[in-house]
Amino acid sequence: MEQPAPFPGWRIDNRIDGDPALPSLAEIEVLVVGGGAAGVAAATVAAEKGKSVILVERYGFCGGAAVAGMSGTICGLYLASETRNRPAQVVFGFAERFRSALAKRGGLTKPQIYGKTFTVTHDPLMWRETADRLLEDAGVRVLFHTAVTGVLMDGQVLRGVIVESNAGRSVIRAKRIIDASGDAAVVARAGYRYTFGDKGKIQNPTMFFRLGNVDLDAFGVYWGADTICPPKVVEAIEAADHSGAYRLPRNKIWIFPTTRPNELMVNATRLSGRDGRMLNVIDPADFTEAEIFGRQQVREYARFLTDMIPGCADSFVVDTGVEAGIRQTRSIVGKATLRNEDVVDCRKRDDGICRVPWPIELHSGDKPKLHWLLDDYYEVPYGALVPEIGENIIVAGRCLSAEHEALASARVTAQCFEYGHAAATAAVMSIDQVTPFSDLRGEDVREAMTHQGSAL
Repeated sequence: MEQPAPFPGWRIDNRIDGDPALPSLAEIEVLVVGGGAAGVAAATVAAEKGKSVILVERYGFCGGAAVAGMSGTICGLYLASETRNRPAQVVFGFAERFRSALAKRGGLTKPQIYGKTFTVTHDPLMWRETADRLLEDAGVRVLFHTAVTGVLMDGQVLRGVIVESNAGRSVIRAKRIIDASGDAAVVARAGYRYTFGDKGKIQNPTMFFRLGNVDLDAFGVYWGADTICPPKVVEAIEAADHSGAYRLPRNKIWIFPTTRPNELMVNATRLSGRDGRMLNVIDPADFTEAEIFGRQQVREYARFLTDMIPGCADSFVVDTGVEAGIRQTRSIVGKATLRNEDVVDCRKRDDGICRVPWPIELHSGDKPKLHWLLDDYYEVPYGALVPEIGENIIVAGRCLSAEHEALASARVTAQCFEYGHAAATAAVMSIDQVTPFSDLRGEDVREAMTHQGSAL
């Protein structure tokens, strides 16, 4: 469903044709918008290839959903299986480079069972520090506390962006722009087409939290090795909610041991409007409601865990995400689109730039839907990162061109690292060959990524 404006009464596009009367902050080769997994990968790779790079990020740290949203795990590295009893990693490249660097800092757990696959939990502070080191070593100019508020256009060609901070407004001109905002913020402001979930219906946000002072031995004996809650916990949540003593809208929850002693990371909340409606988290009013209601839900689930789950009697909430965890907003209309059947059929492609073994993990409505890809993976086409029209821009991260259920698989962290890797590789090729993104061959981007360590 095409969405020219995500909510009434607000103008989100600030498109300026020609040169605005604003000071020029920089003229560079590659601008990366957003410092999540995709943005960190994109900026690092482009700078290491000798390009002048600026990364702009609205927070004072990198990490995006992984850190600000405290999603807390690097999902998407390992195959799912009903027969294997150990992790089988199939995604490498920049994802493995970051995983390895984070592990060396002591900021990553060993693989943990997640249903039929595995995942790893990270320390959010060490995630930020790992990103800082990679970006600094590569020579990226990082601008924290800076937001894109508009774009400079020459017809359908993107020439730069307007940024704003407490220092004021200014212009950054760039040969190529990588939109790693997660929300397709630059694409939307340029007036290019995008979709918004399934006919306007997006996946539920959530508010992660960490629980401290847990007796992990007692908890582990009761809970089991799987980070997805056992049926007895689902039944206990349902009973507690029905009793009226707690408000627990989601009954299937996930809990992960962290790198810190006696601590758990909890994915339990399900955020909708107080009246039950879907929240549109592009709308700041709905986003605010998600934040406030999310923190209230955290206290309810923490109280339930303290009262009902062995090992949690003396626990307390350490913190929540800086923001609600956002799974989906805008998806670009791309040169190619990842289809639902591509995921289910585990389709491989000559122009595939990323492997994805993660299940369709759809958080929409009353309970999550899981569709496992057993002992296999699919590949995302290069064209899913390239807007159908316009020049000088490519996306990286969860705003790629994908159908609703396909995105519920393709959006996770390991893949976002590789989308950034692909976008940067394409940006370097596009500049060096004086060729638009849309004219590059996905097969050539794939080959370059393979030489750079991606398993493709």
